[in-house]
Amino acid sequence: MDKYRSWIQGSFDDDTKEELRNIEKNTEEIQDRFYKELEFGTGGLRGKIGAGTNRINRYTVSKATQGFGDYIINNGKKDKGIVIAYDSRHKSEEFAKTAALVLADNGIKAYLFDSLRSTPELSFAVRYLHAAGGIVITASHNPPEYNGYKVYGEDGCQLIPSLANEVISCIRDIDSFEDIGMMDEKEAKRAGLLEIIGEEVDNVFVSQVKKERVSNDIDKAIKVVYTPLHGTGNIPIRRVLKELGYKNIHVVNAQEKPDPNFSTVEYPNPEEPAVFEIAKGIGEEIDADLLLGTDPDCDRVGAVVRNNDGDFIVLNGNQTGALLLDYIMTNSKLSENGVIIKTVVTSELGRVIAQNHGLETIDTLTGFKFIGEKIGEFERNGDKEFLFGYEESFGYLKGTYARDKDAVVASMLIVEMAAFYKKRGISLYDALMDLYDRYGYFKESLHAIKLEGIEGTEKIKNVMDTYRQTYPVDINGKKVVKVNDYKESKTIDIEEGKEEKIDLPSSNVLKFILEDDSWFVLRPSGTEPKLKIYFSANGESREEVDSNLIGMEKDIVQDIMNMVK
Repeated sequence: MDKYRSWIQGSFDDDTKEELRNIEKNTEEIQDRFYKELEFGTGGLRGKIGAGTNRINRYTVSKATQGFGDYIINNGKKDKGIVIAYDSRHKSEEFAKTAALVLADNGIKAYLFDSLRSTPELSFAVRYLHAAGGIVITASHNPPEYNGYKVYGEDGCQLIPSLANEVISCIRDIDSFEDIGMMDEKEAKRAGLLEIIGEEVDNVFVSQVKKERVSNDIDKAIKVVYTPLHGTGNIPIRRVLKELGYKNIHVVNAQEKPDPNFSTVEYPNPEEPAVFEIAKGIGEEIDADLLLGTDPDCDRVGAVVRNNDGDFIVLNGNQTGALLLDYIMTNSKLSENGVIIKTVVTSELGRVIAQNHGLETIDTLTGFKFIGEKIGEFERNGDKEFLFGYEESFGYLKGTYARDKDAVVASMLIVEMAAFYKKRGISLYDALMDLYDRYGYFKESLHAIKLEGIEGTEKIKNVMDTYRQTYPVDINGKKVVKVNDYKESKTIDIEEGKEEKIDLPSSNVLKFILEDDSWFVLRPSGTEPKLKIYFSANGESREEVDSNLIGMEKDIVQDIMNMVK
């Protein structure tokens, strides 16, 4: 309540004060807005838009930016500048400009895009402009009441935990919002501390994306329906496909223009099959071969294909990743030291495919920043070559021009792959079934339990503590034989009673591996008030795998639901 009153009485703008006065009788809302500061995690900020310390607003954005600016200055990179991009969400442009003017007040040049741009283009732009880092204002696929603030290093990669902790330390050293200055916009431009960028970066980015195509022996008459889900993907993806000669790309008009309310969908997330309902209707009308959808900041893409009955089905991220991996590996000249990178919650099918091509697969923690970090390590050491990286949550990257997942290059490759197979009379669904025939059947699922507020945070902590202290012995009639505790950085072989070190950064994640190589993972979301439970099963037949997966889900989800009631 003291913090609440200090905002009403302090030197905050009138709109902020009025918003807070309107909730003076809602103690629960006041508590949620002020019981903590919006946490700057390893990726930055993400939260509901609004007044308060536990909300994203011009003040929390300015504080994060001042901390990031102090970090840049402390590391002697003040003269290199920071690139800033933003998406189509509420207040994205305002927050981007706030960040630019805070940096300018610190004598750090801001390169601000002239309008909304994708997250992967921001990653590319940091590298292209040789900047000290980058900021992108986005909440990815969260509901419309959210926004976020992601921070990138000079390599174009989201800050890894060790660097993010340095920024967090700088933010904590800021005593008051009143200590943070903002330069006047006109003055910043006159002083050369604010430069508006756009077309030049766009052109080079698109050129780099197109270099990643694999084959020209394709059917460019393929019919594709694409939806940007009201976000940033519309212009770059359509441009790339047009310049490559595809003639039948149909955009979902109702979802084409930027819309911060994402008014045609409940969540602007291509992982949700419901977002493709309008696209499916168009697909039926034109007899489309493929549907594509990208999230608002265009770093994730979902693909929808026709099954053998002619019905549209949404591929999950593991399936799309495996198809892309096999297509790229089969149709490319591979180096002997080529490496595939995936996350610990991504299907093992990719590893099996890579082994068939004589390639190594490396696992990282969840978050594409860890894949980007590995790309940088390979370049510095010269011992490995990055070929393809992906995660189950619809994020893919081929090439090293960017260091984050890129739905622009992934969309291009998915269309190309479908066109390649179409020329040979094969659908993408057929290609997927062929993968299963060759490598065994794999199936995955994800359950997310939403637990909001202080109480929800405690419930998530309790679940993780309980499973960490008392391992389950038997799941669906299968023994648990190994536990990977990424927080403690160790793997425990239960049968042999041995422990080994895991050479990954500490993260509050638990992975339980069963005797048939099925597994499940518990992971609190870093961006949403959710506990995520990942499941994976594999076997010789669809029936066997379906049965194992359903059994695992039933045992674990029911147990956790009983704990959080």
